[in-house]
Amino acid sequence: MGKPDAEGHGPSDGLPDLPPEWGRVVVPDDASALAAEAAQIRRELRQAAGRPRPHRALALPMLVLLIALLTTLAGLLAVTWPRAPRGTDRPTPTPSSPPASLTGRALPALDLVDAGQAPVPLRGLLPAMIILVDECACPDVVAEAVAAAPAGVTVVTVTEGRAVSTPPPINGVRALADPAGGLRSFLGPGAATALLVDRTGVVTRVLPDLGPVDAYRDDLSALAA
Repeated sequence: MGKPDAEGHGPSDGLPDLPPEWGRVVVPDDASALAAEAAQIRRELRQAAGRPRPHRALALPMLVLLIALLTTLAGLLAVTWPRAPRGTDRPTPTPSSPPASLTGRALPALDLVDAGQAPVPLRGLLPAMIILVDECACPDVVAEAVAAAPAGVTVVTVTEGRAVSTPPPINGVRALADPAGGLRSFLGPGAATALLVDRTGVVTRVLPDLGPVDAYRDDLSALAA
């Protein structure tokens, strides 16, 4: 059986012993006497239920961190992922051709120089077929152009810089140099090998390369009109 309570009273028959540290336990006859203690316990339970649990408080920051990590990984994959080699979908480069806008434009008033470095106004030689001979003097082609040119049409060969590069002497050819690069600025880089200019200074045809003389014979003859 149990021990006596704090005032020496023994336990009730049939009830287990209570811990001695609880002291004297008094059970009131009216349960309403415990209302204050019950209200205090309910308040403590509500306060405990309202506190955020640690794992719920950390859920939102962890979600934000996970989204940021996934976004960074997706960006790295987009940059470093090997791209498939491009095949026939790549546009085929078109052959270099002179700008169509040059035809019908007026030749600028350019001063070139001859072998003695004397200035020569290019417009003073019109009508003319002007041939750029920087990479190839091409005497045979130049000779064909001279032979096809009608009376009054000048064939002019032009080299870049001050040094005049001339093919073997060909009657009717004016060999000049373009030290200021004005003619090439007008044509554009790699735009043309030759151009035909009428007596009013208007470009009538631009030739990417000379080719056979029959390809431009009619245009050359028209310059004399």
